[in-house]
Amino acid sequence: MAQELALQNKVDLILTTSTPEVTNPVAAQCEKQGTPCLSTVVPWESWYAGLGGNPLKPTETFKYCTMFFFGLKEFLGTFSPMWKRVSTDKVVGCQYPNDADGNAFRGGFEPLIKSVGYKVVDGGAYADGTTDFTSMITLFKNKKAEIFSNCPLPPDFNTFWKQASQQGWKPRLATVAKVLLFPADTKALGPLVNNIATDSWWGPYMPYNSSLSGVSASSLASAYQQATGNEWVQSIGSSYALFEVAKEAFSAVSDPHDKTEVADALHKVSYTGMCGAINFAGGPAPGVGIIPPVGVQWKKSTGKYPFEMMVVDNSLNPNVKVQAKLEPTNA
Repeated sequence: MAQELALQNKVDLILTTSTPEVTNPVAAQCEKQGTPCLSTVVPWESWYAGLGGNPLKPTETFKYCTMFFFGLKEFLGTFSPMWKRVSTDKVVGCQYPNDADGNAFRGGFEPLIKSVGYKVVDGGAYADGTTDFTSMITLFKNKKAEIFSNCPLPPDFNTFWKQASQQGWKPRLATVAKVLLFPADTKALGPLVNNIATDSWWGPYMPYNSSLSGVSASSLASAYQQATGNEWVQSIGSSYALFEVAKEAFSAVSDPHDKTEVADALHKVSYTGMCGAINFAGGPAPGVGIIPPVGVQWKKSTGKYPFEMMVVDNSLNPNVKVQAKLEPTNA
């Protein structure tokens, strides 16, 4: 599809979002075809490695591709403050698959976990689509892992978490990545989702406003709920910001059809909008902009929806107000 957009439709810019499974092949095709590309909702290390770069030595600049989100350092900065507030033996069970995200977490996040004084128990590089996690759960139980970290595909986590409950492994605090980011993800787990913690890059609690219209994050989320009847989702903010960045880049060039000029402008974008301040020249790698997440837990809702995200830690973004007390996932 990206190749068709670039070669047949001759588009001036491609926007793409959500996980390396989507963004990486699109970005790689854009770099190959010389079409500017902007990605989001993918750990920057997974995106950078997917284009052929080395996240440990991020010196290479990709001419046509940029992205904004955050990376392993921000995951640690979100999760470790929550770990420290729950009494445990400091052993982290890690469910990392053998895919782009899993390998990035295994290679980059596990050393970060150790750097803050926690022991890692790696459950093994399992294949996406695994249906029996008994051996991994047994390992976590035997090693007395009381904290849980992961980055699986949502169906795999649903299977794992149900099996973990059935087999009696109930970590004191679960801090998950890539899953339980959206309300729909909670439906398959029901009450088992209560007090699972994750990262949040956008929500109605963010003190941000559109650079296009001035609408607030809170108003945007409310409008979505009124229009659809569904609970707000984080991707509203990041998808909105894709178009803000596109506007910034196109406004800075003399010819929006000059792909080199547009790509250069993307790398120089620095503005504040729906996802806060984004600066592509000031990130951990060329063309990478960082938006700081907050720590949230899924808690029973007092409104019309069964569960809702509540901010429980703002270590990386103190401008966001804490809404609820951090509680153990399992007592």
